[in-house]
Amino acid sequence: MDSIEIDANQPYQLKELCLEPEVFQVKRTSPTRGKSSAKRNDKTEKYIESKLLTRKSFTLDQVNGKLIADSNGRLTFVEQGGFDFQPVTIQLPNGERVPLLFTVKGLVANCQDAVTAVGPATRLAGNFNVPPYRTSSFIDPKGRGIAVGYDAAVGIPIQADREKFSRQNAKSFEIDKGQIVLQINQVNRATGELSGQFESQQPSDTEFGAKESMTVKVQGQFYGRITSEIV
Repeated sequence: MDSIEIDANQPYQLKELCLEPEVFQVKRTSPTRGKSSAKRNDKTEKYIESKLLTRKSFTLDQVNGKLIADSNGRLTFVEQGGFDFQPVTIQLPNGERVPLLFTVKGLVANCQDAVTAVGPATRLAGNFNVPPYRTSSFIDPKGRGIAVGYDAAVGIPIQADREKFSRQNAKSFEIDKGQIVLQINQVNRATGELSGQFESQQPSDTEFGAKESMTVKVQGQFYGRITSEIV
C-alpha cells in the first residue's frame, strides 16, 4: 500500500486540488404516510437527488493551501486560494430550482487520528465558509439590493404578510457555514499525487435573506498533489 510520509518538522502544501461533483441532493421534509392521525402528522427528512442545470462551470480547481502536521501527528489542511467557488443551479424533480455557491472557501480540515504518512486510510474533515450566491451589487427584479437599488418596492404591506414583506426588503449579506469530508483512496509516493471521494453539506442561497435556505449534499471525486515547501 503506497503512502506519502509526513515529517512534523517540515512544511507542506496541498496543491492543484480539484473537486469534481457527481451527485447533488437536497434535504426536504415530507409527511409520513400512515393510517393513524399521529403518523399522518409526523414528518420525515430525506435527501432528494436533483438535476444539475449548470453545464460546465461547476468544478473547483487549482485549490491550494498549507498541510500542517503537529507534534502529535495530526494533520490539518488550511485552504488559502484557487478557484474555490462556483455558482451552481440544480433542479428538483418537481421543477423547483435551487441556486447555491458550491465552495470550500476558508476550509480548515483535520485528521482526527495521528498519522506519520498520508495514505488510503487518511480522512480529513472540517468546515468552510459559504458566501451568498450573488454579490452585494446585485438587485432583484423589483430593483431592491444591498449596495444599490431601492430599500423597498411595495408601498403598504398587508398585515398578514408583514414578515414576508420585511424579509424581501431588508437585504442582508451573511456568510454561512458548510462541512466536508475528504476520504483519500489512492496516493502516488513518487509524484505526491492523491485522489479520493468527498462529501460536503452546505446551505443553498437565500437571496440575501428573502427565503429559507435548503441543505444541499454534494458528492464526488477529488484530486490533488502534496509538495514540500522546502526547495
